[in-house]
Amino acid sequence: MRRTATLALLTILLAASALVAQQTRSNDHTEEKKAALQSATAWLKLVDDEKYDASWQSASKEFQSSVSQEKWSQMAQTARSPLGALNSRQPRDSTYTTSVPGAPDGQYVILRFATSFANKKSATETVAMVLQNGQWQVSGYFIK
Repeated sequence: MRRTATLALLTILLAASALVAQQTRSNDHTEEKKAALQSATAWLKLVDDEKYDASWQSASKEFQSSVSQEKWSQMAQTARSPLGALNSRQPRDSTYTTSVPGAPDGQYVILRFATSFANKKSATETVAMVLQNGQWQVSGYFIK
C-alpha cells in the first residue's frame, strides 16, 4: 500500500513537472521572437538595399505617424551612407514585452544585432517590432 502511494505521488510530481516545463516553454515567447526576427531581417534588407520608401511603407502605423516617408528616407540615407556596405549582421538578443515607453500597450519584440559595415566594423542595431494586424512590423530602428 505504501509503495502504491509513493508511486502515485511520484507520477503526480512527474506530471506536474512536465506541465510546469511546458508552461515555461510557452511563456518564453520563442515563436513570437522567431517571427519578429524574420520580419525584422526582411525589413533590414530593404534598408540595406537603400529602399527607404519601401521600408517606411512596410513599417508600423506608429512608425509612419512619427516620421514622414520623405523625412525617413532622408534620415536613413544620412545615417546609413557613411557606414558603407553591410559586411555581416548577427542576431544578438531579443526581448518580448507588452509595454514600451511612449507607445500603446501591445506585443513587442526588441531585437539587437551585432553588425559590421565597410566603414564601421562594430555596430549595434536595435529594431523594435510590434504585432499589428497579425504581422510583425518595425516600430523603431536605432544604430550605435
